[in-house]
Amino acid sequence: MTPPLAFGHVALTVPDLDAGIAWYSELFGFQLIAPPGDVGPGDGHFWDVVADVFGPRLGALRLAHLHSANGTALEMFEFIDPRYERPDDMFEYWRGGFNHICVVDPDIETLTQRIVDRGGKMRTSRIWELFEDKPYKICYCEDPWGSVIELYSHSHQQTFANPRAEADA
Repeated sequence: MTPPLAFGHVALTVPDLDAGIAWYSELFGFQLIAPPGDVGPGDGHFWDVVADVFGPRLGALRLAHLHSANGTALEMFEFIDPRYERPDDMFEYWRGGFNHICVVDPDIETLTQRIVDRGGKMRTSRIWELFEDKPYKICYCEDPWGSVIELYSHSHQQTFANPRAEADA
């Protein structure tokens, strides 16, 4: 059996890289590890790699890297050419692909309010107790640009490891 691999990063596209960095740093304490950089034609090998990833339509972008407390990174993109376009519905959960990130904070009530106070919004009608009679809480929110952020009060491992054994105890 293959041991679990490390989860390296999640990539997020925002319309304004500096605003995105500020928002995620202030709210979640994510720290900048690679400052904003412009990438475009003529930038040598790195441009060759980026252009191969995104294809011939790409003209230029800005990117930065932030990291969380457990080392998982948030790679943030601002596309210059073509320009950022916000979809009508950022949470098309029925479509294939990734649909949200999750951040863990034992005080999700305060974090939810901070998200709202800083231009984000609460997607769920309230903060939910995930399982009856268990302390695990969740809430779905959005950043100011519509990207979906799930909040957990406990780690994923703590919330979901051996739920049947707990129920039988």
